[in-house]
Amino acid sequence: MRREKRRTTLKNIATSWELYVFLLPAFLYFLIFHYVPLYGLLIAFKDFNPALGVWDSPWVGFMWFEDFFSSYYFWDLIKNTIGISLYSLIVGFPMPIILALAFNEVKDGLFKRGLQTITYAPHFISLVVMVGMIISFLSPQTGLINHILGLFGVEPIDFMQDPGWFKTVFVFSGVWQGMGWGAIIYIAALSGVDPQLHESAKVDGASRLQRIWHINIPALLPTIIILFILDMGSLLSVGFQKILLMQNDLNMESSDVIATFVYRTGILNAQYSYSTAVGLFDAVINATILVIVNQIARKRSETSLW
Repeated sequence: MRREKRRTTLKNIATSWELYVFLLPAFLYFLIFHYVPLYGLLIAFKDFNPALGVWDSPWVGFMWFEDFFSSYYFWDLIKNTIGISLYSLIVGFPMPIILALAFNEVKDGLFKRGLQTITYAPHFISLVVMVGMIISFLSPQTGLINHILGLFGVEPIDFMQDPGWFKTVFVFSGVWQGMGWGAIIYIAALSGVDPQLHESAKVDGASRLQRIWHINIPALLPTIIILFILDMGSLLSVGFQKILLMQNDLNMESSDVIATFVYRTGILNAQYSYSTAVGLFDAVINATILVIVNQIARKRSETSLW
């Protein structure tokens, strides 16, 4: 029986070899850059010395994890990381859905295409350029935002230096940059809605909001669940590059997250084992959250990742 299955499998591979060749670059990419480097996780349990190498460096067990958990900055990093992630999720996750529903109600034409282009465009702006724009717009001396606030008698606010404003600036600038691009997948899902459902609802006297609530949103629900699970699976993986570019000594109280801490300790301070242990902790927590949320979604609905 097994031999027959193997022969059938080999026959299928031989018949469709072009497809496997087509998949080979992607397979090699993930193998080389995502799976082979997992070997380096060993140094999280070693006192890594580059001169000795990974295998010859002495084992220390969970010492680096214990040091991190007992450090004075542990809860500050967790609080900032989860705070920014939840803030981004609460504010940023619904926006592409709302935007897609709004676009779906606009008749096709130049106006609709123009709006879509305007909302998509920020996604293609370089992150470095984006942070430069944020700093310029929020400058207390020359920034556009402070000039507008000044018209209403508000004193200039140093947004980039004030820890209290960091999370808000980070989240809302991210929403502005990404909501148009994020709406594309929801617009694609809405395109599969049968127009006859809307026609029947109109005949029954349903208003536009009722049709959106009872027809469009249920059609989006499987996509919403899948994307929500994926977002929850990266709860502790806050956008490292953007935070690093926006970070300074004055807003460090609110901006220092696990990713920037790993960069600072691993790359700048050369504490390779310690930073690897912290990064591994981050990855394990993300994977655990992903599995839990996926299980909940599978029990509550028919949609899940697996």
